[in-house]
Amino acid sequence: MANSSPSQLDESVQDWLNNLNTALTTRNTEAAADLFEDDGLWRDFVSFTWNLKTLEGKQQIMDMLDSVLDDVQPSGWTLAEPAAGDADAAEAWITFETAASRGWGHLRLRNGKARTLLTTMQELKGHEEQKGATRRKGVEHTVERGRKSWLEEKELHQARLGYEEQPYCVVVGGGQGGIGLAARLRRLNVPTIVIERNERAGDSWRKRYKSLALHDPVWYDHLPYLQFPDDWPVFAPKDKIGDWLEHYTSLMELDYWSGTECLGAQYDDDAGAWELTVRRGGQDITLHPQQLVFALGVSGYPNIPEFEGANAFLGEQYHSSQYPGGGDQTGKKALIIGSNNSAHDIAADLWEHGADVTMLQRSSTHIVRSESLMEFALGDLYSERALAAGTTTEKADMLFASLPYRILPEAQIPIYEKIAEHDAEFYDQLRAAGFDLDFGEDGSGLFLKYLRRGSGYYIDVGASQLIIDGRVKLKQGQVAKFTGNGAVLDDGTELDADVVVYATGYGSMNNWLAELISPQVADQVGKCWGFGSGTTKDPGPWEGELRNMWKPTNVDNLWIHGGNLHQSRHYSLFLALQLKARMEELPTPVYGLQPSHHSR
Repeated sequence: MANSSPSQLDESVQDWLNNLNTALTTRNTEAAADLFEDDGLWRDFVSFTWNLKTLEGKQQIMDMLDSVLDDVQPSGWTLAEPAAGDADAAEAWITFETAASRGWGHLRLRNGKARTLLTTMQELKGHEEQKGATRRKGVEHTVERGRKSWLEEKELHQARLGYEEQPYCVVVGGGQGGIGLAARLRRLNVPTIVIERNERAGDSWRKRYKSLALHDPVWYDHLPYLQFPDDWPVFAPKDKIGDWLEHYTSLMELDYWSGTECLGAQYDDDAGAWELTVRRGGQDITLHPQQLVFALGVSGYPNIPEFEGANAFLGEQYHSSQYPGGGDQTGKKALIIGSNNSAHDIAADLWEHGADVTMLQRSSTHIVRSESLMEFALGDLYSERALAAGTTTEKADMLFASLPYRILPEAQIPIYEKIAEHDAEFYDQLRAAGFDLDFGEDGSGLFLKYLRRGSGYYIDVGASQLIIDGRVKLKQGQVAKFTGNGAVLDDGTELDADVVVYATGYGSMNNWLAELISPQVADQVGKCWGFGSGTTKDPGPWEGELRNMWKPTNVDNLWIHGGNLHQSRHYSLFLALQLKARMEELPTPVYGLQPSHHSR
């Protein structure tokens, strides 16, 4: 069986799909669930659940199907390309349809049973993007007086939208997340305004410390529709990314209101729309979108601890998000509170500019060398070799998504075990320098730390060597209080400082909701990010997906969008389709709306 021919393998996978199709068509949900392993996993992005939802085990799969099948009406399950593997363990790309949409998915079979099934909505029937053969003409070939040029039409549209005409959607936050989502929505003809308080698109990158560059490689970081040129640097500097975002915003013809601050929002039940007050060019303007998206980023709401005596400190204090970088730091003593990505980057920047730098590590940190991350963790999906093997960015995104979070650790642990072995000398040197290392609570490394916490790691691009060599000093402990000249640690150690940088991360994104809408709405939505591991560190209930991200929240017509460049690109499609369906008043019965988590 294991040595079956490609044609036999395709036939066996298609037989499984045919059996699924028969079971779903006849509403035999028990038979459909029986096609899965006992602990099989079905991960659905919008196509079945109008949600981002993972079903775990046969009973959850049956319950979902019993609830949605009459509305979804799935059909047309077929192989999109030849299957891979063998009869014992096969993988396949599949396509399917529902009453409302066309879908793309990925299937893993073990001994004829589904281990994982990923189903994703790709387009809405009758509301497809205008592209390829159906693209806009750009000009009408009818000569008549008063005909407007493309530029005139654009300027007229921009003068009306938000004033004479209301947008259907407003996106608060014009960084990579808001920009990518707006590009998707424009292609779907959803009138959208992006609100950004900075003066230029890309300023959220430009205004960070001058040495900042992406730690993720270029293959991981494309925006929707328009990929970076093939000579783009592997690790793009922040100003280059800022310029790209600005040009992308222009090329994609987004309605982007820079220099505009969101002052507050409330929902008008009678009007069935949000009332959003913004300040643009010194003028207060009220917008009335039906859908409101907060795209202010995972790293959006600075977490600044309150320490006794901080107001008495005579030197400079910055949260890492406000640290300017550069300048002559010769002779200054700098204290960095924290030991994750920003802490290391800023430590390197300060040291390069002459400062005497001390890093205060308050808890263990996962470190992975950039070269090792690219080789062992990303190389099969996001690299030149992956592209050469036919793994496009879209396929890479889908393959990563095809592993539900429940089993993602078991796929990641061997990778980080290999990295630990490959870089054993590096890790031994860090431990010898006194650095408190971890590989995640279960050894699953960087990605799971990012998903669970959004922090707790550093991708090493050079700063670790400064710690190993002692050029950046390392202290362990907690700040007990500040004095005028520095900090006192909980063990009584006194650290003199002229500059203090709080590399202390960010709070939950729903803090923005409390500030801009109300604490009650923030509590109703609940915690954003993380998926509840059931561990002592995060005892929240397990839900299988990131909390409140890219899917319906407990507040109607209110959405959260964010993440790194990869997530902003991939998940913006599914959020855009949900918004488009609502604009077109299609039925969107949401299955499995998550409970609120009131901790912010």
